[in-house]
Amino acid sequence: MLDIDDTIVEVHGYAKQGSGYGYSGVRGLNALLATVSTKDSAPVVVAQRLRKGSCGSPRGAARLVADALKTVGSLSSATPLVRADSAFYGSATVGAAIKGGADVSVTVRLDKRVKATIATIGDDAWTPIEYTDAVFDEQAQTWVSRAEVAEIPFTAFTSKKTSEQVTGRLVVRRIPDLNPAGKDGQETLFDTWRFHAFFTTTAHEVADTVAADKTHRGHAIIEQVHSELKNSALAHLPSGKFTANAAWLVLAVMAFNLTRATATITGPGLAKATTATIRRKLIAVPARIACSARRVTLHLPTAWPWETAWTELFTRVCGPPPAPTT
Repeated sequence: MLDIDDTIVEVHGYAKQGSGYGYSGVRGLNALLATVSTKDSAPVVVAQRLRKGSCGSPRGAARLVADALKTVGSLSSATPLVRADSAFYGSATVGAAIKGGADVSVTVRLDKRVKATIATIGDDAWTPIEYTDAVFDEQAQTWVSRAEVAEIPFTAFTSKKTSEQVTGRLVVRRIPDLNPAGKDGQETLFDTWRFHAFFTTTAHEVADTVAADKTHRGHAIIEQVHSELKNSALAHLPSGKFTANAAWLVLAVMAFNLTRATATITGPGLAKATTATIRRKLIAVPARIACSARRVTLHLPTAWPWETAWTELFTRVCGPPPAPTT
């Protein structure tokens, strides 16, 4: 999975070159990131751009996706899935992903055409899914849930020329609209729903309606990356120069990826831990260094729960001690 999203790195004052008010209403600079992950691994960042704070989300996204897919192609021969929210639903970004050999799963805006398409879905096409407060019925082997999904064939970007139009599936999730403010103490005669739709080019044989919806919801994993970066290097951009801060973002990404690789080497115990946890348990280790007879000894804590993980990391990075020579 290749996830793309942007976030506002908050700054204060007018000294930061390029800072401005973006979609969040907070003054800052805009960081656009692309992360790659699998079902069994935590995400790493494969592409990044620092942009001015007032920049729109999709600006430069097509180039970022193309660069990220080149990197992913060198890592695996599997077909990647590009996931994004509705800000990146555009012919340029989606076209760049398809041109790079990937499938897409992108949230769509509920415009008139999408709403009209959703209205054509029959009541018998909806399938309950595992969602908040869902209960699994063992006898019927199905989920009892108010959240349901359905799909319908859909062609995206029909206003563009034929070469830029993309054929795929519109997967729709509906949940009850439980807004008490709109009822004024009186229940409605019919159920009212809130709809969340996304467009995907993944074949139904690869991921059916339920699987496609669950996979798309996994796009939220990139928000954790944003949080971890903001809790470390991106908590503060050190320079007033835009280019220096762009270099700082690159260094932050390198540190994030190296920390993630460090945890992966130790085994499954910390493979999906946050970078703050990794720093606390593997990097900031309370140890004492002693020198005797031209030998350096590292005294680690006794009864330390992460001894095995740290030893595995040390052996993999530094190698086992050399064999004595005769």
